Amino acid sequence: MTTSAVAAASALFTDALKSYEGLEAEYAHQVIDHAVEYARGNVHTNGLENFWSLLKRGIKGTYISVEPFHLFRYLDEQVFRYNGRKLTDAERFSMAVSGIVGKRVTYNQLTGKTGSVTLEVLLGNRDAEREGPHREERYEENLIN
Repeated sequence: MTTSAVAAASALFTDALKSYEGLEAEYAHQVIDHAVEYARGNVHTNGLENFWSLLKRGIKGTYISVEPFHLFRYLDEQVFRYNGRKLTDAERFSMAVSGIVGKRVTYNQLTGKTGSVTLEVLLGNRDAEREGPHREERYEENLIN
């Protein structure tokens, strides 16, 4: 999993879990053993542990009932919130609104009733959207709206 998601030679900081052993061959891997220390200069796992804490708190406390087919959306929202935590409300709002321009997701797509929302649809590839299920309905719907 790590090799498909992280570029080779990246700096990788982990705790002392045995399954992380051997990553030194492809990455600049440094280990923090929490039995000894929690940080060594810039080497720590505090940021990641903070992110997971906020994600779990959001899922258990705010959203309560998370459907598995929407899990990646909840994760994306938390990534957006975490990465924008130092922005002002106005900057965060502007960034969020700029990401929705030209994208249309119907209620049925959002709830999984008419197939899934593909990356091509969300990125604005209209040809991919027309080829999906119910293309005639979508075409008529676009003419009406």
